[in-house]
Order: sequence, then structure tokens, then C-alpha cells
Amino acid sequence: MTAVHLFDTPLLLLLLAIVAFLYACVGHGGASGYLALMSAFAFPVTFMKPTALVLNILVSGIAFYFYYREKKFKWNLFYPFAITSVPFSFLGGYLTVSTFYYKIILATALIFAVMRLLGLLGKTKEEITPVNIYLALFVGAVIGLLSGLIGIGGGIILSPVILLLGWGTMKETAAVSALFIFVNSISGISGFLLQGGLLPESSLPLIAIVFIGGFFGAYYGSKKFNTLVLRNVLAVVLSIAIYKLYVTA
Repeated sequence: MTAVHLFDTPLLLLLLAIVAFLYACVGHGGASGYLALMSAFAFPVTFMKPTALVLNILVSGIAFYFYYREKKFKWNLFYPFAITSVPFSFLGGYLTVSTFYYKIILATALIFAVMRLLGLLGKTKEEITPVNIYLALFVGAVIGLLSGLIGIGGGIILSPVILLLGWGTMKETAAVSALFIFVNSISGISGFLLQGGLLPESSLPLIAIVFIGGFFGAYYGSKKFNTLVLRNVLAVVLSIAIYKLYVTA
């Protein structure tokens, strides 16, 4: 799909900006949302994975900046996951899977995204407990491999884990997830490019669209902005994409 065709679909561009805004609000890069939209608009898999990773790097980097500026980032909560996730994300980016399995894995990952958006996963515990290093290393490896394989940063899985286990507050989780997504996406796209993959030039115009959405989302999200209604709308959009992925797999 060319850049001209992209701009012939204003609904897609609007939805991409909304996705970037909503995900940046909670410290995420939005790859799962971008992938869902690209799938719904019948983009080829070869376009989806690298494009989602690049957009993820941009938005998660912006989100991390704002949350870090608000002093919400905790290094001790970040590094145990990153140690294993980065190399495994590189491995996932290097590997390729058939379109059938790609759609099934992506649809399953999107279920986590919907549950996260609806608040069904990851309620903040009143008491914060120390991170279990060994469990965090294992979780990081699993998320990293999945991230590189399908083109997400892994925040939609990491955030619920941190919150459910009581390892961090909502804002701390958002800050850690943003940097986690950022480094995993860089590692994943590196593995993808190393095995001969190419970034479609026609995806470049999308950068400006998601930058705007991501910038304002990260700004307001780090300032306790409430996006409940919009997140519910996005959950419906993702649910439709999940259904389509399973049906067309």
C-alpha cells in the first residue's frame, strides 16, 4: 500500500492518531493497536510488523520522556525485565512465521490489550512488594520473544503483570512499560533488518500522524488525564480486529 493510498483513507489516519493518544496515556507505544488497524484495513503482514515497531519506538519514547520528567520511573523495576527481553526480542524479530500463525498470535496478544483497556487486568495493589528477580527475568524473556516475533513492544503484557503482582503503582508501571517497549522495539526491528527485512517507505507518512497523537497522549496521561470513554471505544475497535484475524487466519 503506497503513501497515496494511505492518505486516501482518512478514517485510518484518524484512528491511528487516537490509538497513539490512548496508548501513550498509559505509557504504551500502541503497536497492538496499529497492528489491529492495519489488519482491519487489509495491510500485508510484511508491511505490518516493521511499521508497528517503528511507530512503537516513536510513541513509547515520547511517553517515557513525559513520565520520566514526572519522576515516575524506577530503574529497579525496569532492568530485571530488560536483561532478558532485549536479546529475546532481537531473536523474535529475526524469526519469521507464516501468515496463519502470525494472525493467531497477534489476535491472542490483542485480547490482552482489550482486557487491559477495559480494566480487567492490572488493578493497583495497596501494598507494593519487592520484585522477584528470577520471575521477572523469565517474564522478560517470554515477552521479549513475543514482541519481536509479531512486532509489539510487550507493554500490554508487562503492565498487567507488574500491577497484579504489586511490584509498582499505575504511574510507575506506565513509566517502566514505556522504556521497556522502547528498547524491545529497537531490538526487534534490528533483528528484523538483520535477517533482510525492509521498512516500507510508504509507512513513513504515518510517523507524523502518530507523533501528534502520542505527544498529547503522553502529556495528558502523565498528568492524570482520564480517557475512560475513549479507551472503551478503542477496546471495541480492537475486538472487531481480533474477530477478523481469527476468521481470516
